[in-house]
Amino acid sequence: MKKAVVILSGGLDSTVCMSIAKSKGYDVFPLTFAYGQRHNKEVEQARKVADYYGCNKHLVVDIDFFRAIGESALTSDRINVPVNRSQEELAEGIPVTYVPFRNAVFLSMATGYAESIRAEIIYIGVNALDYSGYPDCRPQFIQAFQEVIRLGATTSDKGAQIKIESPLIHMSKGEIVKLGLKNKSPLHLTTSCYQGRERACGICDSCQLRLKGFSDAGTKDPIQYEEVM
Repeated sequence: MKKAVVILSGGLDSTVCMSIAKSKGYDVFPLTFAYGQRHNKEVEQARKVADYYGCNKHLVVDIDFFRAIGESALTSDRINVPVNRSQEELAEGIPVTYVPFRNAVFLSMATGYAESIRAEIIYIGVNALDYSGYPDCRPQFIQAFQEVIRLGATTSDKGAQIKIESPLIHMSKGEIVKLGLKNKSPLHLTTSCYQGRERACGICDSCQLRLKGFSDAGTKDPIQYEEVM
């Protein structure tokens, strides 16, 4: 059976990517990173999603690097997670929740994993519309990294090439929710909140984008929130 590595964060987008890979008949190998984020809720939910899909192997990799360098509200306790920001504020600049060059590190490791298990494709749930201003979620970045794989992976020398698939990159959050529902993705197991508490805060940037997505899709988010704006 053909194999796919899925970068699985435990969030909405990566879980929908899992459902796409499964629908295309891939033997899915989820790859999750404990990268020094301020909570382990993401990793916990990623394990649940992997179990839901009955994956034979779910690789969880610990990376201390991002916690060591800090410089992001997601990896440093010195930087507060922004809350209650307006839609206009959400659209302005690169937020403090950006983790420096994170997707490049994730894709590098996913490529090495794909080479080792002879997977032909890597799924990543980046999004260029509701992407929170992160530069490593843009189509240009994905295209550039595809070229890195062509130049640096041994499979390319053998006439094959590991392909990066980013099926959500041009979709709105509402469209992603609709696709997840269509594919019967376990959206109730996902988490998006930057705070990582038992219930989602409802007021951080990620919660606001998620809630808007479910609202635009005309359905209720199945997870619980502390408060909703």
